[in-house]
Amino acid sequence: MTYSPHLSSGFTFAKNRSSFISPQSGMCSFCTQECNGTCELAQAAVLGAQTVYPTTTGNNQIASEKDYPIDFSHFNINGRVFGAKGVNESMDEATIFNVHLERTYGYFNPVTMTMPVILPALIKLNWEDYFAGAAMAGVTCVIGEHARNNEPNLEIEDGKVTVFPLLEKALDCFHRYDRGYGQIVLQCNVDDDLMGVPKVAIEKYGARAIEIKFGQSAKGTQPVIRVKDLETALLKQQQGNLVHPDPRDPSVQKAYRDGVCPNFYTYGRLPLWTEKSLMAHISRLRDLGAKNIYFKMAGYDREDIERVLRMACEAHVDMVTFDGAGGGSGYSPSKMMNEWSLPTVCLEDAVIRICEQLKSEGSILPAIVITGGFASEDQVFKGLAYGDGYVQGIGLCRASMAAAMTGKTIGEQIKAKDVPERFKAFGSTIEEIFCDLPDLRALYGTRANAFSTGAIGVFSYLNKIAFGLKHFAALNRKFKIDLLDKSDLIPLTSEARALMSNEWFTSVKK
Repeated sequence: MTYSPHLSSGFTFAKNRSSFISPQSGMCSFCTQECNGTCELAQAAVLGAQTVYPTTTGNNQIASEKDYPIDFSHFNINGRVFGAKGVNESMDEATIFNVHLERTYGYFNPVTMTMPVILPALIKLNWEDYFAGAAMAGVTCVIGEHARNNEPNLEIEDGKVTVFPLLEKALDCFHRYDRGYGQIVLQCNVDDDLMGVPKVAIEKYGARAIEIKFGQSAKGTQPVIRVKDLETALLKQQQGNLVHPDPRDPSVQKAYRDGVCPNFYTYGRLPLWTEKSLMAHISRLRDLGAKNIYFKMAGYDREDIERVLRMACEAHVDMVTFDGAGGGSGYSPSKMMNEWSLPTVCLEDAVIRICEQLKSEGSILPAIVITGGFASEDQVFKGLAYGDGYVQGIGLCRASMAAAMTGKTIGEQIKAKDVPERFKAFGSTIEEIFCDLPDLRALYGTRANAFSTGAIGVFSYLNKIAFGLKHFAALNRKFKIDLLDKSDLIPLTSEARALMSNEWFTSVKK
């Protein structure tokens, strides 16, 4: 059998023409000269290097299509009928309404969240409601890297960003609804650092937290984007991006005028930190006024995972988010999304075992967050339980953005008196149809009635996650979420049992 998709994909809307598929290659086993070009090979024959990346980006999200040999569905959730942990052993008190979901993290500046969830880095699609909904729900959220490339009014002096209105707007989306829980964080990559984005963010726009990016599950390298002409290439270079070939080179400009210049591409620089350079960078950020420091890491080689965790401990980093294969949302090479990185549950297993080692050595660990394909409360529960107390949160990225987008769209349809058929049974107005509005009014008063339905959608989705988590925790008679551990999971397959017993990686020799 094969776990990889065929040469048909939502990344490119490519389709195999035949129902006869060669499993290893993904090609039609019966490939005919008369085909008018529907599969990925035909698209590559016409579009070339562009087809390394999805051609269906824009108002869409993109995620892995590979069916990995193990994921959290290989576990069921345990249940118990005796006792109660974390609450008085009373039938009136041991209820789902008394399950404590709050989590606090932070070495120098503590941050409390209402539930063990964060919204990982994004700066695309309906990001305004994504951040606003996070504040309403009381969880931490992250502004994605390269946000400056989305800023039409960006101003640069001497190679440094000086004016960045989009950043001010993004921060305000959270702060406007901030009720004392969670935090909005700015993710910066190497290009952002070189352009002085952290400095202007902290000193001019009041950012309090910076996330340093090592990578994400879908994007082991930085993106390569085709640039249409010389003028745009020069602009992108001015904005701090690497551009290949160099548009300032006179020979390149002559080739462009003569019509023989190759394609221009922008390329994000790869992070090449060392312990020394990273510690110095974090020190500078704190000197600028950063209150909290975060890392974003992915399923790289386990030696790299351990090295990043050791640096996080040494630098008193507040939170490290590990992003496993199976997630996505950004602009990443199609095959990298499918074929690179540790699947999320395997990544979590590796991280937890490294955390156990570091704890035994006396290290003070950062908060650990696992993300990569989570969307429902059962998955969140399993991720927390597998974390054995080391995992303090689960990242819900694509799912939260889906809530932001659909909440906004459905709200617009209701206002236009075009209520979707699915929701007509609930009423005809936003107040009637958006069922968790009473919970928002309890927090913000009647002004919640005027909130964007996209943000209400994010709040309501996360409210559902929290409510479902409470049910599973109460099922195991655990009324504080930090009591969850692997005993709350039942491995269903030999793969799951091997992972739990530390046999999954044993055949990998260095």
